[in-house]
Amino acid sequence: MTASVLGLPSLRTLDAWHDVRIWLCTGATDMRRGFDRLAAMAQEMTGEDPLSGHLFLFRNRSGDRLKILHWDRDGYLLIYKRLEQGGFKLPAAPAGESSLQIRPSELAMLLDGIDLSSIKRGRRYQRPVK
Repeated sequence: MTASVLGLPSLRTLDAWHDVRIWLCTGATDMRRGFDRLAAMAQEMTGEDPLSGHLFLFRNRSGDRLKILHWDRDGYLLIYKRLEQGGFKLPAAPAGESSLQIRPSELAMLLDGIDLSSIKRGRRYQRPVK
């Protein structure tokens, strides 16, 4: 019996959300920046159009604040989370990269306080596509 038969959620289900990509801007961001300056940063750091509907994540220097910028059909949506204790544990970006694409499941883990820098995904079998 599989987890999906039992109705249990899986990370794979979350990651099947293909039409929206999630970009983490790896450098520290001044949290006083608003919609337009964050959109310009998103364009500059990822090379993606901020009006694409993708999510762009920004963190502050101390790592206890996170902003998510999203274009929602007719305007920007800005989500701001401040932690009362601790900080967001972000994955390391490859050297010289200013942004990193993460999966929806990784965003969920990040917002739940899971240390993404220590997550290791094991090799899994994938059936060949016919």
